Amino acid sequence: MHKRDRFFYFNMGPGGPPGPPFTIGLHDSGFGPGFGHRRRRMRRGDVRAAILLLLEEEPRNGYQVMQELEQRSEGAWRPSPGSVYPALQLLADEGLIRGAPREGGTVYELTDAGRAHLDEHRERFGTPWQQAEVPEGVRDLGRLLGEVAMAARQVMHTGNVAHAKAAAEVLAETRRKLYGILAGD
Repeated sequence: MHKRDRFFYFNMGPGGPPGPPFTIGLHDSGFGPGFGHRRRRMRRGDVRAAILLLLEEEPRNGYQVMQELEQRSEGAWRPSPGSVYPALQLLADEGLIRGAPREGGTVYELTDAGRAHLDEHRERFGTPWQQAEVPEGVRDLGRLLGEVAMAARQVMHTGNVAHAKAAAEVLAETRRKLYGILAGD
């Protein structure tokens, strides 16, 4: 099992017993939106279409593009810099957008060719951030998982060894019950 797949592991101090800080290690520390799953990976074309659609509204830098996509998808799609910035560069190389240095960054806007391309393909592009839908109930489960993780962290940081042991037992029982749900028990 990889260390990131462990829910609880104790940080062994040099030459001593387990002690604080205890560490929680769930995928991506974002806890969702799919319990134990990473966020949905979007296709390259979706990123390009989303960038063009957002730049049609107003000029933006790469960070603003990432923030807006995450907000519009309600957190279901959080594009990485490794997908947004290369897409911005390719769109600029194709003449669909242009970048202008402003306040320590580059702000991108649509060119006339970009507007024409967007108008031509608008129906096919749709709204990419809505394609990152999360099934009903999964978002609530992710939120609840985050709350449980926060409570566990509070126990780890402010509780004593007995508190940590009791919390670990509760979490182990919860894990067993969750797998029981999946198994149909």
